[in-house]
Amino acid sequence: MERKIIHLDMDCFYAAIEMRDHPEVAGKPLAVGGIGDRRGVLTTCNYAARSFGVRSAMPTWKALQLCPHMVVMPVRFEVYQRESARVRRVLEQFTSMIEPLSLDEAYLDVSSLPYPGAVVAAEIRDRIFEETALTASAGIASNKLLAKIASDWKKPNGQYEIRSDHVESFMKGLPVTHLWGVGEVSAEKLGAMGVRTCGDLQRFSRMDLVHVFGKFGVDLFEMCRGLDQREVETHRERKSLSCERTYSEDLVALEECEVRVEEIYRELLEELDKIKEGGVIGKLFVKLKFADFTQTTVERTGQEMKAETFQGLLAEAFWRGGKPVRLIGVGVRFLSSEKMSRLVQLELPFDWASRSEGNEP
Repeated sequence: MERKIIHLDMDCFYAAIEMRDHPEVAGKPLAVGGIGDRRGVLTTCNYAARSFGVRSAMPTWKALQLCPHMVVMPVRFEVYQRESARVRRVLEQFTSMIEPLSLDEAYLDVSSLPYPGAVVAAEIRDRIFEETALTASAGIASNKLLAKIASDWKKPNGQYEIRSDHVESFMKGLPVTHLWGVGEVSAEKLGAMGVRTCGDLQRFSRMDLVHVFGKFGVDLFEMCRGLDQREVETHRERKSLSCERTYSEDLVALEECEVRVEEIYRELLEELDKIKEGGVIGKLFVKLKFADFTQTTVERTGQEMKAETFQGLLAEAFWRGGKPVRLIGVGVRFLSSEKMSRLVQLELPFDWASRSEGNEP
């Protein structure tokens, strides 16, 4: 049975919520993000703002230079989480096979439903609008790669299906920049090879691409042909958790940074307490971004979860750069279930040997 995968993507989610909740700004260029100082950064923006060249992650001051009449709203994360939960409840009315990617994006496997994937996607989008007054776009295909690509085709408030009998022709003309993992550097390498489309890329063998791109070459070989065997994962394993802050004035001395790390460390502990299934901590790390936007991360394995440990990582990171600091991040990385399984396997022979000898475990 051919799989029916939907990639659902809410349209400029945060900005759409603000336009819904503030009708007076509907239709105007609008962005959500930091305001009040030159360190503010946009989280997202609506399509009217994008027409002026405004983009997410752009400094707010730069965005306002491009679009002086743009309305900038402060982030209301709790509201966005609430609306995301409402969308999730709609999705659960159709399938339990849901893989959330973020608050506004998810994969769904609707293969078990007796209806065409495009019909299901249209019904989901209608139901979301009825419940939230927000629009969503969708891509429908036989795998996650193609569904993700398709969801961008009819944005905003549309959907597109890549049928199995059209995959070959669709991929031949698709620009390689639409493939996952192909950024500026990879695109430049591919361009030097005369590759602009997936059809161009299909001329190269798997070994050719591995020679140039390493392991990523295997992915490129498969992606350019529309191949993807990944399942929709209903439980995505958390890999890390961190808290970070950007400061309106650069921190010049190590002592200033130490005070901030203490504050962020306490915030991290609170976030860890909120996680129901946080996993086992494998590493601790501190990230610094300097005034010139260069950054460094120092991490250690098997360290105690204490403030002093993070202070030690901070000192090493600070002296690496030797420059004023604009951002500090403090975080942990969790051991994967695969690593945990290997550790258990390593311990089993010892435990069972102890038991077989009649000793206390």
